[in-house]
Amino acid sequence: MSTEYANLTTVSCQRFKCSGRGLILPFGTEACMSIQLRAVLYFIFLLYLFLGIAIIADIFMSSIETITSRKQKIRYPDPGEKDKYLTVEVQLWNATVANLTLMALGSSSPEILLSIIEIVGNRFEAGELGPGTIVGSAAYNLLMICALCISSIKAPETRRIKLYNVFLVTSFFGFFAYIWLFIVLSVISKDVVDLWEAIITFLMFPLVVILAYLAEKNFFISKEINMEEEERTLILTPPEVDETGNQRVFRKEDLLQFLRDLGQSTSLSLEDKAQLFAAKLSESMPRSRMQYRIEGARMLAGGKSLFPNLPGKLQEIYHAVEERSPIENGQRRRIPEEIELQPKLEFSAVIYAVLEREQKVDVMVKRTGPIDVNVRFRLDTIDGTATAGEDYEKLSEEFKMESGQQEKKITIHVIDDNQWEPDETFFVKLSLPEGEEKHAKVGSKTIALVTIINDDDPGFIQFEEPITLVKESVGKAEIKVARINGADGRVTVHYRTKDIDATARKDYQPVDSELIFEHGEISKVIAIPIVDDLEAEKDESFAVELYDSTGGAQIGKNAKTVVTIINDDDYKTMANKMASLVQVDMDKLSVTKTTWGQKFREAMNVNGGDIETAKVGHYIGHTLAFFWKVLFAFVPPTSIAGGWLTFFVSLLFIAILTAVVGDVAAIFGCLVGLKDSITAISFVALGTSLPDTFASMIAAKNSKTADDAIGNVTGSNSVNVFLGLGLPWLVAAIYWESKNLPFTVKAGDLSFSVLVFSVCCIIGMVVLTLRRFLGVFGKAELGGPTIPKYICSIFFVILWIAYLTLSGLQAYGHIKWQS
Repeated sequence: MSTEYANLTTVSCQRFKCSGRGLILPFGTEACMSIQLRAVLYFIFLLYLFLGIAIIADIFMSSIETITSRKQKIRYPDPGEKDKYLTVEVQLWNATVANLTLMALGSSSPEILLSIIEIVGNRFEAGELGPGTIVGSAAYNLLMICALCISSIKAPETRRIKLYNVFLVTSFFGFFAYIWLFIVLSVISKDVVDLWEAIITFLMFPLVVILAYLAEKNFFISKEINMEEEERTLILTPPEVDETGNQRVFRKEDLLQFLRDLGQSTSLSLEDKAQLFAAKLSESMPRSRMQYRIEGARMLAGGKSLFPNLPGKLQEIYHAVEERSPIENGQRRRIPEEIELQPKLEFSAVIYAVLEREQKVDVMVKRTGPIDVNVRFRLDTIDGTATAGEDYEKLSEEFKMESGQQEKKITIHVIDDNQWEPDETFFVKLSLPEGEEKHAKVGSKTIALVTIINDDDPGFIQFEEPITLVKESVGKAEIKVARINGADGRVTVHYRTKDIDATARKDYQPVDSELIFEHGEISKVIAIPIVDDLEAEKDESFAVELYDSTGGAQIGKNAKTVVTIINDDDYKTMANKMASLVQVDMDKLSVTKTTWGQKFREAMNVNGGDIETAKVGHYIGHTLAFFWKVLFAFVPPTSIAGGWLTFFVSLLFIAILTAVVGDVAAIFGCLVGLKDSITAISFVALGTSLPDTFASMIAAKNSKTADDAIGNVTGSNSVNVFLGLGLPWLVAAIYWESKNLPFTVKAGDLSFSVLVFSVCCIIGMVVLTLRRFLGVFGKAELGGPTIPKYICSIFFVILWIAYLTLSGLQAYGHIKWQS
């Protein structure tokens, strides 16, 4: 102690505590600082370095996503036509191979590089920080990430592992890797790693990849290959291209269908509609583990999300479109065009019909927007062919809708005069009393038509209009059929389509069916699908005719209607413009098409420049990460050299930061009195695993399976040992073999930590297996009923705490262990 501080308050400017622990650090100016201040500064610096590693890992993963998403064109025999070939695009990288090689390297690069740098920096002598981080990271990934993913899914939803054969292979090696580590250090050659052991450890890495690939292909299960299924998987509809020849990530038909579902929302700009469709596309596209990992890192740094974030108004409309039901009873569910700031009143329907003998009709006034205030309104009846006092009782009155009330029913009395007469109509007008305009407003449905139906005859059935005009882009032509001058009893009528100059199946879908009017029903809608071929052509027509009525009903004078399909070039021009905007929006979400200018814009702006949807957390993360984001914007973008240049430059940055992390962690542990083995399994392992934590939670919530959330944990854990220890061990063993000396690796704390983790691993895997097959857990690895899922999560957390506690007690001599 004579050369260091005698106590925590002594300051020496000559020789200071922990001065020999790092390769690069400490700085000489630290000599005049107190130990407490140095410990705090090193802890803050360690956290800041973890943030930097998360950000450069985001860029590293983007390069891997670019590399592994590459496709190649191949010629494949056309199953539909002999002696012809199809040109199809197939992925160059198999998903399982990508996950266990580049993906695992990207996810675990800090831990792997820390182990390599530590051995090389220590002149090929083994240290405790690198191996300890690998074991501690494995424990955190298996136990804590599983705990968070299990509980993050809303009950009673579940997520099951789909590629279970692959999971079994990687789980076995994820456990065996650490048992092998224990055997090498404590059984075969105690405290020594022989060259053959290092070679076997390293070669197990490609062995895991090969076996996982074979398991994915069901190589170990006798199963006849379904060639038709293989062809369906391979031969996809060729992608569309835009006017410049670039491929689109969507098809024009999908865009047009979305516009039909959206309806005529006049308050939305073309850019708004493009954002909505881009959000729908993004949600439906399959996600890779790498994309979830990138998203996790960007959450920490307040960066641009890979998932579209819609403003509040568009978010409400988007959910309405997604939840919207098909046409029911001739009406579509309303899509909100704006968020109401005032209560808005309007009729629930604008057409009402009543049989004369019922002697009353109920009209409904509904309220949208705020419902926590009282609202006054008035109704006034207006004569049509029906006369007030003779056919109905006049109404001119104010009404009140109470707080919390969303609908109010108003009854208007109808006079039954027992005389036959044709159907008669009158109107009901909705308005606001004087002074109420300050507190409420009226919607578009302020006039309702009421039809008093003569109920003594079956009536006549006819089309409401002899001519119907529809745009080619309408999707379906909706043709109204009316029952007039009577509604007594159940009647039917047949209808069919006939070509004029439009061609069935080319321009529209032919129909030949039957309409049924129940007693009292007076209106029906015939829906005929219109084919939009997106080609400029003249207007075309077809006819729809009624025939063969039953139940005493007669066919009226409008027995046929001519439907004219109008070529709507303006609509198609708008659709083409919108398609271009959608492609731009999708390119903004892509990590494979970035440019240098785009990288700097995103680095300099919060939430990647999307200020409208930025939250407080984005501003905090952006402020803290600003230095790192601007620095790493100098890394070449993924659009250069197929992503490989980005790969190597970002890997270099990660190596530099990891070397600094090794120094900072070692000095911090020394300053606060922690052994390297404990610093590694706690602080360093936790810091390097934070982006993976966010990635797995995002994947658990957004993916349909558990593969991307926890299925890759076991594979990553095995790769950490076989590559993260196998590679530096191999290099060091070769070095010492050349000097005819053994490569010494003290088992010590590491072997005990590995043994405790192995026990926890077995218990954890048993719990995951039970969750998959027991109904009480929902028969799935993640989610399920509320109480069982939280019990499992708490149990995994307890296992992780037990691992840390037991490892710490052994490291400080409270548990006697002879390795």
